[in-house]
Amino acid sequence: MSASTPTPEVSSSNFLRERIAEDVRNKKYGDAVIQTRFPPEPNGYLHIGHAKAICIDFGLADEFGGCTNLRFDDTNPEKEEQEYVDAIQDDVRWLGFDWEELRYASDYFGQLYEWAKKLISEGKAYVDDLTADEIREYRGTLTQPGKESPYRNRSVEENLDLFERMKKGEFPDGSRVLRAKIDMSSPNMNLRDPVMYRILHAEHHRTGNEWCIYPMYDWAHGQSDSLEHVTHSMCSLEFADHQPLYQWYIQQLGIFPSQQIEFDRLSLTYTIMSKRKLLRLVQEGLVRGWDDPRMPTLGGLRRRGYTPESIRNFVTAVGVSRTNGIVDLAMLEHFLREDLNKRSLRAMAVLNPVKVVIDNYPEGQVEEMDAVNNPEDESAGLRKVPFSRELFIEQDDFREVPPPKYYRLSPGKEVRLRYGYLVTCKSVMKDANGNVTEIHCTYDPATRGGNTPDGRKVKATIHWVSAQHAVDAEVRVYDTLFTVPNPDDAPEGKDFTANLNPKSLEIIRGKVEPSLAQAKPGERYQFERLGYFCVDPDSKPGAPVFNRTVALKDTWAKIEKKQ
Repeated sequence: MSASTPTPEVSSSNFLRERIAEDVRNKKYGDAVIQTRFPPEPNGYLHIGHAKAICIDFGLADEFGGCTNLRFDDTNPEKEEQEYVDAIQDDVRWLGFDWEELRYASDYFGQLYEWAKKLISEGKAYVDDLTADEIREYRGTLTQPGKESPYRNRSVEENLDLFERMKKGEFPDGSRVLRAKIDMSSPNMNLRDPVMYRILHAEHHRTGNEWCIYPMYDWAHGQSDSLEHVTHSMCSLEFADHQPLYQWYIQQLGIFPSQQIEFDRLSLTYTIMSKRKLLRLVQEGLVRGWDDPRMPTLGGLRRRGYTPESIRNFVTAVGVSRTNGIVDLAMLEHFLREDLNKRSLRAMAVLNPVKVVIDNYPEGQVEEMDAVNNPEDESAGLRKVPFSRELFIEQDDFREVPPPKYYRLSPGKEVRLRYGYLVTCKSVMKDANGNVTEIHCTYDPATRGGNTPDGRKVKATIHWVSAQHAVDAEVRVYDTLFTVPNPDDAPEGKDFTANLNPKSLEIIRGKVEPSLAQAKPGERYQFERLGYFCVDPDSKPGAPVFNRTVALKDTWAKIEKKQ
């Protein structure tokens, strides 16, 4: 169920909704409520790809008046940690949802064990002594059938005894497995006697050392769905070939008939979605952690300044299909800008400052200019911005020798200072290397607020910060983490890390208006003419740190118009 009232995540027509609607009309599950689940493995942080699954699982259940469980698929103790469990819960709630019940696959270890014994007793499962390599060899190929294990026809009694001894810890890791007895000649490789349990003497984050045999995903998942009376178990397309096995287990056990439905994964350009690869970036120090703002994790996106609304709206627009594809990162950024434009307070900041001295402005005088907090939201009101004789402007807003069609400040040129006055450049001062250190201007006192009483035309408006009142700020400007649209397209002999962008982070010491001195972590602003920025948790009072969330330029909007 929703923790708040988010934008409908899957409001457009899609085959998942149609399937659920048909099942409701036909009373496939009688009068039972629609039950879904979101089942992440706690072996890493959630990323933008998981956001699609979350929006679908929770959004469709909400739409049909149903429920969604958050269930951790914690069957692999060597890779799972409580840190990930906690982070996943935080991310689901941040995205705008809450769950009906919190469950774990480990809640069902006892029941899964009993069901495994049932299949053994019915001659549908057996203990196998083949090594992992031998099992792969015996399984065959896509064009050749597999061959049966020499241990496949052990008696029920021997299998039950061995399985009990596996549970008691009598055998070393990897020495035996429990396999379902299905069909070694099946064209579906997943039905060629799949492994149900392996021996693993490892401490589990919840059950400790109670178990030394752990269920495989295919054995745990469908039965966990059934125990929770999940009516629609929606998962990504890579599990489509697993669906017959999902159904086989449920049918053999005669339990609640949960059904699996597959949809396309979300993939983005310039982005890695593999948790294994993301973990490597963290472990090798190639990023600053799971919540590094360059990471596609929900924690990273949140720290960078993304809003949950923008992500939900993006997922809605992407939709669902039965074919995997890749989405342009520009599309996600379009929905981010669209949302930030509505909710972000405006502020002025100068990232690459050069000083402007207004020679005819009274020394020591300070005026307070009225500045609009958000032109998209009248209720946001106005703020006061100090204006003085000495200001900072962006270096890019001045050219001593302007190129053609350059309308910003240059010798003899008049420009409008945002919320301030019209100023005209008269001279410059330079250092020994010829770099401009000060720009000297005059101002027109009759143009306060940027007005031109005589109606003269001024083509450029630039932003500024009062030098006397400016607050020093660290500004972290982010670019894509990778230099190519598909990071896995690496040169021969290299891997995806060869495509890391060495310029993905630039740290700038900028100047910001004084209202930002006490900005709190997580607050979002539009720095006028520069982009959207978010206050980083590293900030301290009087020493703010800002992450650039996204620049103002929207390439996707242009692409969309051409389509």
